[in-house]
Amino acid sequence: MLFRKQKYVVLKFFSMFSVIRGFNISIVVLAQYFTSIYILAPDTPLSEIIFDVKLFFIVVASAAAIAGGYIINNFYDSEKDLINRPQKSMLDRLISQKTKLYFYVFLVLIVIISASQVSMRAFIFFSIYVFGIWLYSHKLKKLSIVGNITSAILTITPIFAVFLYYKNFQTVIVFHAIFLFLVISMRELTKDLENIKGDLTLGYKTVPIVYGEKVARIMLTALSFFTLLPTYILITKFDIGKMNYFFYLSIFLLIIFILLLQKAVSKLQYLVLHNILKVILVAGVFSILLIDINLLLNRIL
Repeated sequence: MLFRKQKYVVLKFFSMFSVIRGFNISIVVLAQYFTSIYILAPDTPLSEIIFDVKLFFIVVASAAAIAGGYIINNFYDSEKDLINRPQKSMLDRLISQKTKLYFYVFLVLIVIISASQVSMRAFIFFSIYVFGIWLYSHKLKKLSIVGNITSAILTITPIFAVFLYYKNFQTVIVFHAIFLFLVISMRELTKDLENIKGDLTLGYKTVPIVYGEKVARIMLTALSFFTLLPTYILITKFDIGKMNYFFYLSIFLLIIFILLLQKAVSKLQYLVLHNILKVILVAGVFSILLIDINLLLNRIL
C-alpha cells in the first residue's frame, strides 16, 4: 500500500513537471544567467552576477510566469492535446483542473512578489507579461499569424527582461534577438502543421487551416532563409568567439530543415522538423559558453 502511494506521488510530480514543462523553464533560467555573464555584463565579477538579488528575483519571476503560462495554456488546450498528444495528455490529467488553477494563482503571486522586490517597473513589466500570456492562451493563439507572432514575442520576453535590467542594447545583441525570434517563429508555425488535426477539430484558425498547408510550408521556407541572414552577419561582422561554430551548425540544420520540409506531409515528419528547431534553440543556450571559453575559468580562479 505504501509503495502504491509513493508511486502515485511520483506520478503526480512528473505530471506537474510535464504540465509546466520543467525542462523548458530550466533552459530559460540557464539562458538568462549565461546571457548575463557572457553577453550583457562580461566585465562584472562572476560572484556579483550569481549573488545579484535583483537578477535572482527577475529569474524567479520569469520562471514562475512561464510555468503559470504553461498551466493556463494546458487548461485551455486540454481537449486539443488529447487529440494531438494523447500520451502526454493522459499524464497531465493526473493533476485535476482545479489543482492546476490553484497552482496557477500561486505562481502568479510568486511573480508579483518577486517582481516587486526588483522595482516598480519590473512589477509593471511582469504584470503585463502575465496578462499577455493569459490573453494569448485564451484568445490570440486561435488566430492565424497573430498567435504565432505573439507566442514568439512571449517566448523571448524573459531574455528581454534581463536586457532591460542591464540596459545593454549593443548591435550584436539585437542580431542575437532577431535570430532567436525567427527560429521561435519557425517552431510555432511547425507546431501548427504538426497539430493541425486537433486545431481543425476545435476550430483554431491557425495558418495551415486558414491558408492551407502549402502556404504554411512556403512561409516556413521563407523564414528559414530569413534566419540565415542574421546568422551570416553574426559570424562575419561580430566577435562571438567559438560560438561561430554553433551558427555554422545552425546553417547546416536549417538547410536540412528546408530540404525535409519540401516532402513533409505527416505528423511524424513535422515532429522531426520541430525537433530540429528545438535542437537549435537548446544548443544556442549552451553555445553562449563558447563566446569566451576562458571567461568563466578566469572569474572562478
